[in-house]
Amino acid sequence: MQARQTGEPARAEESNGLKRMTQLQPTPTADALPRRFADFATLGDALDYAALGQRGFNFHDPRGTLVRPYPYSELRSDALAHARRLIARGVKPEDRIAIVAETSAEFASLFFGAVYAGAWPVPLPLPTSFGGKESYVEQLGVQLRSSDPRFLFYPAEIAEMGSEAARRCGVEGIDWESFASEAAPEVELPSASPEDICYLQYSSGSTRFPHGVAVTHAALLSNLAAHSHGMHVCETDRCISWLPWYHDMGLVGCMLSMVANQVSTDYLKTEDFARRPLAWLDLISRNPGTSCSYSPTFGYDICARRIGSQSRVEERFDLSRWRLAGNGADMIRPDVMQAFVNAFAPAGFKASAFLPSYGLAEATLAVTLMPPGEGIVVDLVEEQRLSGAPVDPSKPKRYRSIVNCGKACRDMSIEIRDADGKVMPDREIGKVWTAGPSIMHSYFRDPEATEACLVDGWLDTGDMGYMVDGYLYIVGRAKDMIIINGKNHWPQDIEWAVEQLPGFKSGDIAAFSITTPAGEEAPAVLVQCRTTDEAERRRLRDEIREKVRSITGMNCVIELVPPRTLPRTSSGKLSRAKARNLYLSGEIQPYELAA
Repeated sequence: MQARQTGEPARAEESNGLKRMTQLQPTPTADALPRRFADFATLGDALDYAALGQRGFNFHDPRGTLVRPYPYSELRSDALAHARRLIARGVKPEDRIAIVAETSAEFASLFFGAVYAGAWPVPLPLPTSFGGKESYVEQLGVQLRSSDPRFLFYPAEIAEMGSEAARRCGVEGIDWESFASEAAPEVELPSASPEDICYLQYSSGSTRFPHGVAVTHAALLSNLAAHSHGMHVCETDRCISWLPWYHDMGLVGCMLSMVANQVSTDYLKTEDFARRPLAWLDLISRNPGTSCSYSPTFGYDICARRIGSQSRVEERFDLSRWRLAGNGADMIRPDVMQAFVNAFAPAGFKASAFLPSYGLAEATLAVTLMPPGEGIVVDLVEEQRLSGAPVDPSKPKRYRSIVNCGKACRDMSIEIRDADGKVMPDREIGKVWTAGPSIMHSYFRDPEATEACLVDGWLDTGDMGYMVDGYLYIVGRAKDMIIINGKNHWPQDIEWAVEQLPGFKSGDIAAFSITTPAGEEAPAVLVQCRTTDEAERRRLRDEIREKVRSITGMNCVIELVPPRTLPRTSSGKLSRAKARNLYLSGEIQPYELAA
């Protein structure tokens, strides 16, 4: 038997009493079905149309081997059956259906089944590798109490935790495999209108006080059409993704958009990517068409670090057909992007493939996209300008690299406003506001929070940035800003200073402000430290303190903490706010070091 070149598994079939080996075939990239770019009234209409063709989802194991092709026709059939089961169980339009968002056919069919039933699916996160059972049960509980669903569906592997979270919240918990075995009686399905709510999305920062973002069918389809328009989606495009489906970039950008724009997609589970990140690049390499794949900065970082100094990457990878290497969901780091180019240019990767973007769940997903082919564009900004303080010409000039996040998506508008709401000119830093048909309907059952960020149809994003000739530059989150003696400091600058020291990397450091016993505001820096030698820890602490002082001019409280201590959001980003809360409450215990 010849070796399989595609990495796809063989399966046995019987024919005339003889067994023969066949290979699973992925759904095709090309399709005779005429392409429609998300021009549908509802998400259900989009799946109805996609199901007429042959494209679909393809689920892969940790090594990138295809284990389940899932054509959109099969997804629709399963979803309709689930819709009938839900209605038979008494589900009514506008009921919420919470679903643990595993990257699987089961989640996808339940999500669309809830949509067909007129209910609102609510994707919830999977357990992470940190925090333990109790932490996960509590996280689910917070979002269950907020969304008030009829049911919580979960895979059998986490039945113990899922059922416990459901029990505590008075919600019926259901193993989705057992649900799929129930009868699906013929019932009349409700009709949906574009202005109906389609789903609730909890943002990655939703922890203790979550906000369920209510998104209408119209807002969703407008944003999905903007994806295809801004990315110039073509017949040879195929999506490859490891992004989690409980985060807006994974759910909206790499799942729902694929259905609405009829694009076949290859998936790795997020946890499998974390263990074997280069399997992502293997999948891209095997795609004979053009690849479109998104990742936050840390995904590119981990691949560049994993390949390290290995030579001849061109023997394993072929990244020459990677047309769009999207980047978003966190601050884009030009040094990481350059390191990725340096590592994988020999395998054909082009820096012009990078496609920076900016978005948030409250705008469904995308607000800006870089025009394809323009790559990473960096603007150098004086740190004194970023601080908001008057520029002192006597001080040495230091600069920070700010990445261009592209132009407003189709039908979206952007304004930069000052604290009084006045629109600011180009290159002036202020709060980013956006408006357009993709803006959320509301925060679920939270009119005060809704009114606080939605004003006359405009959304206050909570981010700070500036415009240049129609392009948006993001400088940071307003809520993360550290204000000392009336001067603004960005935590990214402090964290970056520590990252310049040997042995530290992005994600090891969290910077935020605290109130000292004397009642003064001071910056604190938590640094994950791997050494067990106390003398070496003291040396590192002093070295970190001096490095931060040399770059920022500030004296900071430096605390060394054990590895894997700093909390992350459901999408894998560092959560500075949660790190601060855990530190102040005593749940994060730094190493005790002599002065």
